[in-house]
Amino acid sequence: MPSFLEVRDLHGWYGESHVLHGVDFDVAEGEVITLLGRNGAGRTSTLRAIMGLIGARKGSIKVRGTETIGLATHRIARLGVGYCPEERGIFSSLSAEENLMLPPVLSGGGMSVEQIYAMFPNLAERRASQGTRLSGGEQQMLAVARILRTGARLLLLDEMSEGLAPVIVQKLAEMVVTLRKSGYTIVMVEQNFRFAAPLADRFMVMEHGRVIQSFTQAELPSRLERLHEYLGV
Repeated sequence: MPSFLEVRDLHGWYGESHVLHGVDFDVAEGEVITLLGRNGAGRTSTLRAIMGLIGARKGSIKVRGTETIGLATHRIARLGVGYCPEERGIFSSLSAEENLMLPPVLSGGGMSVEQIYAMFPNLAERRASQGTRLSGGEQQMLAVARILRTGARLLLLDEMSEGLAPVIVQKLAEMVVTLRKSGYTIVMVEQNFRFAAPLADRFMVMEHGRVIQSFTQAELPSRLERLHEYLGV
C-alpha cells in the first residue's frame, strides 16, 4: 500500500524545550497505527507536530506525497488530516448538532449527518443538548464525528478512551474497526493498551522524543512480556 503519511527526522519544540528528537515512521493508506510509550515520551507532541500545532518543527512530514512541514494548520487540514485532541474541544455554548456542523467540509465531503447518527446513535438522541450536558463518552464521540463530517481521511486520535466507562470504550473500539474497514488511515495515541492492542496493524514505541521500536500485530504476542515491563502495564 502507498504511504499516506511519511515522517522523517522530525524535531519539535515548545519554546526552548526540544521535545521531538528525530521521529521517523510511515503509515500506509488504510492502516491503523498506535503510538505507545510512557507519559512524556513525545506521542502527543508527534500528533500535534503533524498537525502544525507545536511551537516549532523541522524535518519532513508528507501527506500523500505533499510536504507539509512549512504549511499552516488549516492548510494541513485541507489535505484530509483530522486531529481529535485529548481535551476534545467541544464548544459548551453550542448544541451537539451545532458542534458537529461547525467545521467546514473539505472538497469531496465526508460522512453525512445521517451516516454519523447511524454510527453514533447517542449523538442522534442528544443532538439538541448543550456541549456541557453531554457525558464524557458522548463528547468523545462528538469530537470524532466532527472530523469525520469534514472529509478527513487521516485521523489523529489522542487518548480517545481515557476516563471513559468500559461500555463506551467498547463502542469506540467498534468505531475504529468500522472506519478501518471503510479505508480510513488512523494514528492513535493510547495509554489503554487493552483497548489499543486488538485494533492496530502496527505499534510504534516512543521514548525521549523518538521511535525506538516498531512491530506488527502478528509480532505482538512475542513482544508482550517486554512491552508490559517497558510500559508498566
